[in-house]
Order: sequence, then structure tokens, then C-alpha cells
Amino acid sequence: MRILVTGGAGYIGSHAVKLFLSRGHDVSVYDSLVYGHRAAVPADRLIVADLADVHRLDQVILERRIEAVVHFAAFCYVGESVQHPAKYWQNNLVNTLNLMECLRRNGVSRFVFSSTCATYGIPDKVPMTEDLPQKPINPYGQAKLAVERALADYAHAYGWGYAALRYFNAAGASPDGSIGEDHDPETHLIPLVIWAAMGKRPHVEVFGTDYATPDGTCIRDYIHVDDLAEAHLLALEKLGPGSELRYNLGTGRGYSVREVIHTVEEVTRKTVPVKEGPRREGDPPALVASSERIQKELGWRPRYAELRPIVETAWNWHRGHPKGYRDR
Repeated sequence: MRILVTGGAGYIGSHAVKLFLSRGHDVSVYDSLVYGHRAAVPADRLIVADLADVHRLDQVILERRIEAVVHFAAFCYVGESVQHPAKYWQNNLVNTLNLMECLRRNGVSRFVFSSTCATYGIPDKVPMTEDLPQKPINPYGQAKLAVERALADYAHAYGWGYAALRYFNAAGASPDGSIGEDHDPETHLIPLVIWAAMGKRPHVEVFGTDYATPDGTCIRDYIHVDDLAEAHLLALEKLGPGSELRYNLGTGRGYSVREVIHTVEEVTRKTVPVKEGPRREGDPPALVASSERIQKELGWRPRYAELRPIVETAWNWHRGHPKGYRDR
């Protein structure tokens, strides 16, 4: 299949590109490199351009005879989305609509969308199933939900087949250490804890120790980035005209902030300095996925079902690339 991967030089996108190529697909990577990394993908696959450039999009879709799109390109900092909502509505919604219209003009109707559990807001129950009300509490989640709704309308009106994959906490790195997580700024817990263990940070801050959880800290569901990539490929292969697939992607098991810190200490054999702080506004006590639907319908199973092997792959990447892709 000839696949266009937007945001393919980013963290999750680059792992998907690597998987797709290994399975024999013809992959084109479209990335502005605002947050992506040139070194994360093969040079001959990369097109450096912005989704706002609809003329370039049209050109790429036609010249490369694209058959399907896997759409990762987005800004993804929740706090920033609250402070600068215009940036998120423009990039995450308007630019996605630009992309969808380019595809419609050119007869491409298979679309896999990188969505998020943030579309649910604060959940009514845990584990979280796909039929929970979607009540996002920040512009990041609101824009992602708006895209999901636009895709549903395109499926009904134009016969598109789409999948909306709602991630929980992406984590880990390619087990061969070739690609991994390199964000600036970094906000994900596992790399922040690893950096504290390596001495790259003075400490890791724990936001809130008085939640109604077993150890008082927030609980999250960590899903390995290669498992996410596999789910995208399974969804893409399942799509037909009018398909509407909506799946949560997680392991179904949550780990507290303290458990993550303890696991990093075990894996790295280093002490992690910790500073305890107050809760952050809007942090739910627990976010854990039910992924029963995608397991039943597509046969997807997370290969990394426990936290420790996820952390081991992350540690392997950060130890080998202490400056991220700047070490290349």
C-alpha cells in the first residue's frame, strides 16, 4: 500500500514508519520538523512541508499515488493548548481539514487518525470504554474530538473509511535503540524520571500525593510505542468504504507515579531524586484503558503488557542517546 504518514518524523509517527516499511509498504513521510526529527526516518522518504501548504499536499498525493493516510501531525502539549488555544485549533483542526479536503479532491478515502483519551475528559468510570461520553476539558482534546466528528461526517457523506485511535500514555522506544523519544520540552513522565536518574535533571516532580489511589499519586496506562504502531497498521488494513473504527489503545493496567519511579530505579540501578508538589489542575486520579474492542475486532494484543519492559526500551534509548537525535 502507498501510505502518506503525516508527522512521521515525530515520536509515534517514526515508529509507525519503521513498522510499515518492515512490512513492505511504500511510505512517504510528510513532516514540518517543528517537533519531528530528520534523523528519525529514512532520508529518501521524508518530505519537509507543512499541512497548511495545500498545493504541496496535492502535489505529493498525486505524484506518489497515495492510497491511504495515517495522520499523526499535531501539537500535543495540553497546558500549552490552554494558554494558546488558537495555535491548537489552527494546527490540529484547520490543518487536518486542509488535509482531508486534499484527499477528497484526489480520491483518497482511507484515513487513520491519531486521537487521544483526552477526548473523554475526566472519565465517569475506569477502565475506560469507547462508549463513555466524550467531554474534553482542554483545547487539545476538543480539537481532536472535532476531527473525529468531521471524519464521521466524511464517512457518511463521501464513503470514507476511517479509524480514530485514542491513545493513552505512549511510552518506550524501538527495542533496537535506533529511534526513541526526544521532545523539547519533554513532558512525559518516563523520560523525565530517566533524566533525573541520569543526572540530566535535579529531580522529578510528583504533582499531588493525596489522590484516592493506593499510594496517593496519579495512575496512568502506559502503552509501548511499537504496540501503538501495530494497531495503526491493523486498523489501516481493516478499512473499507464507510468503515468507522473507534478504539482505545492501552494495556488495561495502570501504574502510579511512584510505581514508575520505582521501576526506573530498578531498571537503571540508580536513585531518582524526587520533589513532591501540589496537584496540577485537571489531572484525573486514574486513566486506564479498556482495549477489549480492538482486541476482539482486530486481534490486536500489546506485546509490552507490563511496565518494566517498556521502561527497559526507553532506558536503552536514552542511555545510548543522552542528547536524543543530536547524538546522531
